[in-house]
Amino acid sequence: MTLFRPCIDLHQGQVKQIVGGSLNDEGAETNFISSYDAGYYAELYRQYNLQGGHVIALGPGNREQALKALSAWPQGLQFGGGVNAENAAEYLNAGASHVIVTSYLFENDEFSWSRLENVKAETGVDKLVLDLSCRRTKKGWSIATNRWQTVTNTVIDAPTLAELSKHCAEFLIHAADVEGLQGGIDEELVRLLGNICPIPVTYAGGARSLDDLELVDNLSQSKVDLTIGSALDIFGGQGVTLEACIEWNQRNSR
Repeated sequence: MTLFRPCIDLHQGQVKQIVGGSLNDEGAETNFISSYDAGYYAELYRQYNLQGGHVIALGPGNREQALKALSAWPQGLQFGGGVNAENAAEYLNAGASHVIVTSYLFENDEFSWSRLENVKAETGVDKLVLDLSCRRTKKGWSIATNRWQTVTNTVIDAPTLAELSKHCAEFLIHAADVEGLQGGIDEELVRLLGNICPIPVTYAGGARSLDDLELVDNLSQSKVDLTIGSALDIFGGQGVTLEACIEWNQRNSR
């Protein structure tokens, strides 16, 4: 069954929920800014044993908050945002269950197999998550890097995912075009991921209610997990409560 995966998004040293497509060097369109730090949310997820969540640093100035979250829920959270071969081990040693890598894997907007090998040498396959966040293009969906502003030539398709799945434990895929809008998930992308992903994958983007967990479960044949952010009550949302998501996971635990 599809499970709810929690998140902690960090931007400019604060826990926020943003509209993904608006993120750039100047800032971002923001849905929510928390009065609590990242450690508070990590402890909340630890209290309810919510596994497989991710802490994402959106740009610089988030290291202190990220480390707070990882120390509050050791081995319970994945970390991504600026991860490369030089610092991956630091975040694993700080308590991350996995590190999540995106932009580092691209050099001059082209996928770098040598960089993948470099970071894999530090993490091993079992501790590495590839973030293949994407935007819709004429080719279908293309991986987007640099805070989702650069659309690369690497497409989300069966051959790509089959090859990349040999090098990591999971995929994390944000649908950047709908991220933070609470306007519904990208149903076509979720269906595609259910059909072609050979390893665990978490989808994020557009979720607005508990019904989206049911929808993702149906569309993906129970193969894709779902992150809910801006619609969640702990992030100021009106669409669904954390309690309801916890109950969903307890009913549908694998």
